Amino acid sequence: MNQQATEFAHKTVLLDAAVDGLNLTGDRVHGTYIDGTFGRGGHSRLILSQLSDRGRLIAFDKDPQAIACANQIQDSRFRIIHDSFASVCSSLRELGINRVDGILLDLGISSPQVDDAVRGFSFRSDGPLDMRMDTTRGISAADWLATESEEKIREVIKEYGEERFAFQIAKAIIACRQVEPITRTRQLAQIVANAVKTREKGKDPATRTFQAVRIHINQELEDLKTGLNAGLSLLDYQGRFSVISFHSLEDRIVKQFFASNSSVIQPDRRLPIRAVDLPQPPLKLIERIKPSDAEVSANPRARSAILRISERTQGEVR
Repeated sequence: MNQQATEFAHKTVLLDAAVDGLNLTGDRVHGTYIDGTFGRGGHSRLILSQLSDRGRLIAFDKDPQAIACANQIQDSRFRIIHDSFASVCSSLRELGINRVDGILLDLGISSPQVDDAVRGFSFRSDGPLDMRMDTTRGISAADWLATESEEKIREVIKEYGEERFAFQIAKAIIACRQVEPITRTRQLAQIVANAVKTREKGKDPATRTFQAVRIHINQELEDLKTGLNAGLSLLDYQGRFSVISFHSLEDRIVKQFFASNSSVIQPDRRLPIRAVDLPQPPLKLIERIKPSDAEVSANPRARSAILRISERTQGEVR
């Protein structure tokens, strides 16, 4: 392993639990699976180790560095696609695949992305204010902050960062960019620190703003919603969804999606319909798992992780 790979090593959170959630047993080891967020390949490699020679794994990632890592896997059963998981339907159609046996998503950003100052995701070390997961396309955080309206910046910070000082932060950003361009992570962090008068214990005042801008720049929540719906349309009977989220906005979307697609639609009580005749939901909930104390101790970034697992039924997709 080279020096940079060692420096930015990634510990895969809930590795065994997420792959176990796919239920790779019996004939299912011959199936086709999706790793929608390859990262540095921890989940993909474990899935491949459990698949038979007839099994197949298609992975997705937007990050060119993740793609470079995936290209090191020399396995005829494996394919990496440089795109968001939101494109899963069209991407699989091009491969002649219309059904899959399991989907794993590990949401958010990886340790290498956070730890590499050049990527601009973190305020803990100074770097260019980029924040793009896919550095080959899209607009950087610096360019967005340089051109966006105060109203939109405030809306993004409030909605995606759940930041109660969004008004003050947006106003400060507009005032500062009129003096000089905001191009560095420490620069933005200082602007936020000056605007936020009350700080949460143990949390940098820039945490929520950086989260919000990153989510917006990468369309993370929009991609998640699109990907969940697309994944459900592809899942075969008894196929599993295994989804790890790291903050409340992601988990809320996953939780609500699983819940709404696992609940039986209740008819008018006055109608003579038997429970057995009601249309069945397309999913059933399997399990909700949080990291053990030992995993959190070994990897503090696992603290906020939640794994939710659901299974495809024979019910019609709504």
